Amino acid sequence: MSVHELNAERGTTTDVFDRGAVPVLTVEPGDTVVVRSLDAHGYLERQQSPGERRPTMFDERRGHCLTGPIEVRGADVGDVLAVHIRSASPGDWGWTNAGAKDNALNRTLGLRGAPSSLLWEIDAAGGTATSDRGHTVRIAPFLGVIGMPPDEPGQHSTIPPRAVGGGNIDCRDLTAGTTLFLPVTVPGALLHLGDGHAAQGDGEVCGTAIECPMTTVVTLDIATEAPVPGLHATTPGGRVTFGFDADLNMAMAHALTAMVTWMQSLHDLDRGTAAALASLVVDLRITQVVNETWGVHAVLADGAIT
Repeated sequence: MSVHELNAERGTTTDVFDRGAVPVLTVEPGDTVVVRSLDAHGYLERQQSPGERRPTMFDERRGHCLTGPIEVRGADVGDVLAVHIRSASPGDWGWTNAGAKDNALNRTLGLRGAPSSLLWEIDAAGGTATSDRGHTVRIAPFLGVIGMPPDEPGQHSTIPPRAVGGGNIDCRDLTAGTTLFLPVTVPGALLHLGDGHAAQGDGEVCGTAIECPMTTVVTLDIATEAPVPGLHATTPGGRVTFGFDADLNMAMAHALTAMVTWMQSLHDLDRGTAAALASLVVDLRITQVVNETWGVHAVLADGAIT
C-alpha cells in the first residue's frame, strides 16, 4: 500500500462540498494519506493577538477551510468508507471565539456585542494548551470535519453535519486510534478533512473549540462488512453511533437506535433485551449544539458488557 502527502495549498483546499469538484488526490483502498489542514478559518499566518484578523486562504469564507477532495478508487454509492485515524498532531497555536454569532444560544448565554477571544500556545509534546490569559487545558486533538459531498449537484455548506457522508461532526471522541465508518455518498467518496480541534468539550458550546492547524494521518479503505448501518465509529474507548437532526430529541433517538442495533449484533440479543442493557451501559452525549443540525452520539464503552 502507498503513503501519500497532501498539503493545504491553493488548489488543494475548499470551503464548500461539491460532488462536481475535481479530486486533488486519488488513492487506492488501503492507502495512507498524511493530510495537512489549516484551521477552520484558513489562516495563512498565526494570530499575534486574540481575535486578530490575518490573511486567509479564501477572501470571502463560506465555510470551513478543508483539504481535499480525496478520491478513493472503486468507492461507490452504497459502500462504506473506513477512515482509520492513525494520528492527529495539532499546530503550535490556536484560537477560540465566543459570541461571534447572533443566535438563540448566545442570546441565552448573554453573549452580545463583540465576541470574546482566546489565543492559545499549543504544546503537542506536553499535551497541553495555554491561553493568552494564562489558562492551561489538556489537549485531545481531532478533526471536526471528516466527510463527503451530498449526492446533489452544486455547492453545499460545510457547516451542518449529515447522517450520510458525515462532515462537520465535531465529536471529541474521534481521536487517534479511531475508525470512522462513513456511508459513501458519491462515486470515489471525495473525502474532505479539516477543522482541527486541539481540545473541545461535548457540545462545543460557544461554537468553536481550540481551532488549529492539524496534520492527520489516515488510512482509507472500503469496509465490506460494516458492523451497523449509517455513520458510526470504533474509538480507543469504545463504540460510537451518531444522530443528527434539527430536533435534539430526534438526534438522540437516531443515535440510540443505531447503538441498540449494534448491541443486538455484538451480543446476539433480541431488541428488547438490547434496549434494557443499553439503559445500563450506554452514555448519550450531546456532540454539538452549534452547527444548525444538532448532534448526539451514543457511547458503549469497551468492556461494559462481559
